[in-house]
This record gives sequence, C-alpha cells and structure tokens, in this order.
Amino acid sequence: MLFGWWKTGLDMAMLGLEAQGVIVQRMAMFALGGPAAQVEAQLMVTEKIMAAGETALMLAAGASNGKVIRSYRRKVQANARRLSRG
Repeated sequence: MLFGWWKTGLDMAMLGLEAQGVIVQRMAMFALGGPAAQVEAQLMVTEKIMAAGETALMLAAGASNGKVIRSYRRKVQANARRLSRG
C-alpha cells in the first residue's frame, strides 16, 4: 500500500517537472511568433480538450489516480520529444 502512494507521488512530481519543460519550450516558440507558433497554440488547446475528455472517461470507468497520472505523463513526454525536434 505504501509503495503505491510513493509511486503515485513520484509520478506526480515527475509530471510537474516534465510539464514545466514543455511550458518553457512552448513559451520560447510563442515568443518567436510566426506560423509555427500559431500551429502549436492551436494544437495545444486541442490536445488539452482531448486529454480532459479522455481523463473524464478514464475516471468514469474507474481508473486509478496513478493510471490517469501516467496517461498525462505519456502525453507530456510525447510533447517534449516533438517540441525538441522542431
């Protein structure tokens, strides 16, 4: 039981750190402006709406907090990889 809480806490901390990295990458892109920044802004809003809907469905289906957090981490990590390439 204690290990589960420890893992969830660690996942939450990592999610916070990873999300901050994505925010920094996006803010730098937005500061430069241009068409790429506009596309990223639209993609960001769409992704957030989709992620919220997916989370609502996961919770309605009885998913654990840990599963929801891991799902968000996968999305944030994918964004970090995508933004670091461009």
